[in-house]
Amino acid sequence: MSGLRDILIARIRADGPMTLAEYMAECLMHPEHGYYATRDPLGAAGDFTTAPEISQMFGELLGLSLAQAWMDQGSPEGVTLAECGPGRGTLMADVLRATRPVPGFHAAMRVHLVETSATLRAVQGATLAKSLGRDDVTWHDHVDGLPDAPLFLLANEFFDALPIRQLQREGGMWRERCVGLSGDALTLGLSDPKPVAALAHRLEDTRDGDIVEICAGAQAMAGAIGARIGAHGGAALIVDYGDWRSLGDTFQAVAGHEAADPLADPGGADLTAHVDFEALAQAAAPAKHSRLTPQGVFLERLGITARAQALAQGLEGAALEAHVAAHRRLTHPAEMGTVFKVLGLFPETAAPPPGLET
Repeated sequence: MSGLRDILIARIRADGPMTLAEYMAECLMHPEHGYYATRDPLGAAGDFTTAPEISQMFGELLGLSLAQAWMDQGSPEGVTLAECGPGRGTLMADVLRATRPVPGFHAAMRVHLVETSATLRAVQGATLAKSLGRDDVTWHDHVDGLPDAPLFLLANEFFDALPIRQLQREGGMWRERCVGLSGDALTLGLSDPKPVAALAHRLEDTRDGDIVEICAGAQAMAGAIGARIGAHGGAALIVDYGDWRSLGDTFQAVAGHEAADPLADPGGADLTAHVDFEALAQAAAPAKHSRLTPQGVFLERLGITARAQALAQGLEGAALEAHVAAHRRLTHPAEMGTVFKVLGLFPETAAPPPGLET
């Protein structure tokens, strides 16, 4: 046998159906056949394009928001500037370029990246060597490895890729969606009903047949981030698609910039689900959280239109058209402006990062 599909089929035949979280983890991070372990998924040649790849304006404004938060908290020394899931390193490179003129910021911080993919670590190192020098970057497999220090952190389209469980309500109990077999084909099914203590409060706002998604990994990471910010200061900007509270089936796959069947090609497509921002905010205590804000509103508050106009000077023809399209794609409600949301984390004694409200 070869390939992840055969491995998963053999495992299910031996051990029975696996949870959706187990399936996602294998598809994304299997050391030999996992999606992120085997490729650079970004850009036109990949499967999806993230905001930093669309325009430098995105990273510039997020970086300046964090730099202002650093100044608002007294410009502490020995801070960690971190990013979870840094992709090609484009966002961090834009952050570093935009914040270079901020007095004392670069001298006070060290860059740390949370990334498990060896393929992407190599790309990130090459990208950031132009900004920092590779020796000035430290990589971690998990946020638990970040220093106990003031933490200024970015997470753009990171939490949506963490494995989820899906539970479907049946009376006062829940049936878990699992991946099993129908002949030689992978298929989704349901476990027997069981009580789920973590979802006791969701019996108040759901009906029979409703699906709720939970992500223990996301809550653990939000807890680690919030603990550092609560204890040492700092701020986090979490940008992703999702809403305040999970409801409904949002499990999806993308391959070649098109929607795909998430069971058809294990390891060959990106698997994601919408982020439950309420769960992240609650897990991040004692850090405070901002009001959940649409990405377009957040970027407009930070001055993206003025920045776009400045960058447009001297552009013409196709270059100008691409620049205008990038601004629209990041901010317009019909594109990424409303689907993507921003959540800020900050200490009890501080204001939220610029662009956000309490």
